[in-house]
Amino acid sequence: MGRLALEVADIFRSHGPAWRKSQQGHLSLGQLKVMSAIEQCRSAALGGHLLHCQACEHGEIAYNSCRNRHCPKCQASAAKRWLDARQAELLPVDYYHVAFTLPAPISAIAFYNKAVIYRLLFEVAAQTLITIAADPKHLGAQIAATLVLHTWGSALTHHPHVHGIVPGGGLTADGQRWVACRPGFFLSVRVLSRLFRRRFLEELELAHRTNQLQFFGEYAHLSDAGAFAKWLAPMRRCEWVVYAKRPFAGPQAVLAYLSRYTHRVAIANSRLVSMDERGVTFRWKDYRDKGGTRHKTMTLAPEEFMRRFLLHVLPGGFHRIRHYGLIANNARKENLARARELLHVVPAAVADTNSADESVEPVRATFVCAHCGAPMIIVQTFVRGQAIRAPPHVQGAP
Repeated sequence: MGRLALEVADIFRSHGPAWRKSQQGHLSLGQLKVMSAIEQCRSAALGGHLLHCQACEHGEIAYNSCRNRHCPKCQASAAKRWLDARQAELLPVDYYHVAFTLPAPISAIAFYNKAVIYRLLFEVAAQTLITIAADPKHLGAQIAATLVLHTWGSALTHHPHVHGIVPGGGLTADGQRWVACRPGFFLSVRVLSRLFRRRFLEELELAHRTNQLQFFGEYAHLSDAGAFAKWLAPMRRCEWVVYAKRPFAGPQAVLAYLSRYTHRVAIANSRLVSMDERGVTFRWKDYRDKGGTRHKTMTLAPEEFMRRFLLHVLPGGFHRIRHYGLIANNARKENLARARELLHVVPAAVADTNSADESVEPVRATFVCAHCGAPMIIVQTFVRGQAIRAPPHVQGAP
């Protein structure tokens, strides 16, 4: 596979060391780890394998990936593994895309309180969907929801929001019937928005009273309960952005959407245009430009580009993909089986591994030759910092 002309790793390798020194004491341990992982990803620093193709005698080196969840290069394979597990869970119903976004003032304090506010964003969004769906006036059913956290806007600014994938229906409270939503309509966005706003502000106030929040700089005064209450007041009156799109065109469209959203990082390498004396240029989408072209390019100084990228480093151990309702981990298998039964879905046949006549799909090779497509074998493995004992053999070389 050909290497992209420019990668986030190139920017960190070229400008990261000097910027790290200038920002000493201002970068978190998590941010420093992300920088180091991206810089070393698929380089000799992480070790790798010496590969040989027995079909055409081509040889090459495959360096190890960093596997950091913020690395643009490592997320495609992670998304593929995750999607393989999700495909078996899809139901033969319409699926809807919903999104819950925080107002800008709350996004600003969220940067210093990521673990608390991102957790509330997940929990309140899920609670809002489940509560409204359970109301007989709206759907009257227990639903399932997969929520994915994104913390960025297209220009790499801090913009926390969750995307949700929700089947258009659910089980009645007694589990005896499947209730489908109206064709093309899931739940009222206005009702979702109102409940989301009220419940989030209640939980945020509770977090403040229990000293779970911290404030710095221009927000330091918000530590005072009175100042915080006054600061929250306008948020009770403004509109909170919640939207729901029309249903996807079938299960495969759901999977295609999930593959783009679940393991996305702040910026993909494919959006990078150039790095030169002017700075780092990348493509972005200006959603506020209603009349002109939304697709634009932006150039930032390398230091500003790295600063914005690192805004989106998540707290250690924080899960950015979560499942709720019928597909919550504790009862997912039983609930999906019951839903399929009520939807009259024939269970997939279990392959008889003892049958000699059963055709088995061959396992795809881990490494494939770029020249002829044949599987490649590992002839040498080298660990971090270990020198390669010999260059790979190239056909025709002396």
